Amino acid sequence: MTPILAQTSWFIPLYPLLGALLTIPWSPAMIRRTGPRPAGYINIMTTCLAFTHSLLAFLAFWGKSSPQFFFAPWLQVADLNLTIPIEASAITLGACVLITGLNLLAQVYAVGYLEMDWGWSRFFAMMAFFEAGMCALVLCNSLFFSYMLLEILTLGTYLLVGLWYNQSLVVTGARDAFLTKRVGDLVLLMGVLAIYPLAHTWDFRELAAWAQTAQVDPGLITLIGIGLIAGPMSKCAQFPLHLWLDEAMEGPLPSTILRNAVVVATGVWVLVKVEPVIALSSTASAFAIAVGAVTAIGATLISVAQIDIKRILSYLTSAYMGLMFMAIGAHQPQAALLLALTYAIAMATLVMAAGSIVSNVITQDVTQMGGLWSRRPITALAMIIGAAGLVGLPPLGGFWGALSLLSGLWDSHRGGLVAIVLIVNWLAAFSLARMIGLIFAGPTQQMTIRAPEPLWLLVMPMTLGAGFALHLPLILAGLGLLPTWVNLSKDMALLLTWSSILGAALGTLLYVNRVVENPARLIQKPVQNLLAYDFYTPKLYRNTFVLGVDLLSKATDWLDRYVVDGLVNAVGLASLFGGETLKYGNTGRLQFYVLTIAFGVAVLAILVSWRSLAALL
Repeated sequence: MTPILAQTSWFIPLYPLLGALLTIPWSPAMIRRTGPRPAGYINIMTTCLAFTHSLLAFLAFWGKSSPQFFFAPWLQVADLNLTIPIEASAITLGACVLITGLNLLAQVYAVGYLEMDWGWSRFFAMMAFFEAGMCALVLCNSLFFSYMLLEILTLGTYLLVGLWYNQSLVVTGARDAFLTKRVGDLVLLMGVLAIYPLAHTWDFRELAAWAQTAQVDPGLITLIGIGLIAGPMSKCAQFPLHLWLDEAMEGPLPSTILRNAVVVATGVWVLVKVEPVIALSSTASAFAIAVGAVTAIGATLISVAQIDIKRILSYLTSAYMGLMFMAIGAHQPQAALLLALTYAIAMATLVMAAGSIVSNVITQDVTQMGGLWSRRPITALAMIIGAAGLVGLPPLGGFWGALSLLSGLWDSHRGGLVAIVLIVNWLAAFSLARMIGLIFAGPTQQMTIRAPEPLWLLVMPMTLGAGFALHLPLILAGLGLLPTWVNLSKDMALLLTWSSILGAALGTLLYVNRVVENPARLIQKPVQNLLAYDFYTPKLYRNTFVLGVDLLSKATDWLDRYVVDGLVNAVGLASLFGGETLKYGNTGRLQFYVLTIAFGVAVLAILVSWRSLAALL
């Protein structure tokens, strides 16, 4: 079965594409009698096919050390031969299993969450578009084609976030997500094009082999490395290109399950592939670490001060992407992949639990909630399991991912980075405990008086996600992916555990046990505002980049209106008035015309030969 599964693994992205194409009859409502619901069921079926194929291929490849590669010719012009390399291996097919599995849960979740929505068919088509793009990305073994697939995912983000295009905030979020990613994509394209003359390849395997013996100018490879990092910065919502992820939360929540769990991690996947190239420059590696560290600390601090449940999870997403950037910069790609896996399942569970709450509590403000533990026990347990699986709390998955990173940092004598990871983990545990306490503990408020568990279509995927998060260490151990305890630092394990316990304990004391009547008063108001308003980053953007572009556009408009158009209009008016003036000299006498022409020729001759005449005189 292995040869058949290997040879047809390229077909995995085509299943969701087929589902998206089959949705067309319901998108413009050519089929009206059935309503748009069959479009969703068709996409769920194609996603099931993709998941089944990925799982069978993964099991067939598991334990085989050598991957199989296939090449699809695409374009050949002169000496340029662009061929799409496809890698079928346990890692790439395992990534396909994760993507298709989470998309399957998200689509079933969407059947209940968007039950009465008018954009049903377009939503499922865009989710299939996302799934196809990500599966193609993880199977592709070319930097050039990976860039093209990242662009396709950016387009999918724009279309999916802007699904409800009659709402102004949705339109703004889709536009800002698209434009913000354009900044990183432009720099990434420069890096992709600049590395080809040096390595003469875009194949990830060949790039890694070239990097082992490459002798290049340090300044040049630094610029290329930073260019390769800049694109994933925008994809992974890293500072200062992070604002789009928060605004993208205005889109449908079921799409957030996929976007916050795996779509944002596509940038990390590309960074893992090009890590040997980034390692050639210590400055580029330090740049990745700096970006990740600033984002991880800043985003967790911001999440602590948020009252919108979606914004809390949005900034935690940026924070954990920052930890993965630190892993790449510290040359620990395996730790980055393990962290991405454990994060994806935990975050998907948290987002589904948040959607379960928002669906019938109406508000997203956690300060208006409370007392939901007795009314929503399944949702509460799912959110607690998701939170425990995200932070470094043993024995769940997040503990092993963070511990793998910490052990590598400690062994390479990076004590400062170890402290940053522990602080981020502590803040994340506190933020999640605060969120859970505000939602489920305390007295019942007006918004939570009538808030039973939602439709089973929302509860079932959420429960499955919590089950996977709870049993992930057993799955990893069964596959041999769990880090060996002998190779890990026991001191780091103890510190990581205590940072999780202390963060969760402090959040529980303040927001569950309510040892302080108003915990927000413990922090001064200016600091609260600084964190609540995202370090005033949006205001800073408005007063710098937005204002600069606005002034530049106004200046360009003035130059175009009064200088360029003015010059053209002046020539036209001169011709008009000249013609009007000359028509009065039209007498019909030939000798007058000859005299005028002769006078003009004489004047031109004098002007042309003026320098020669001056020299003679």
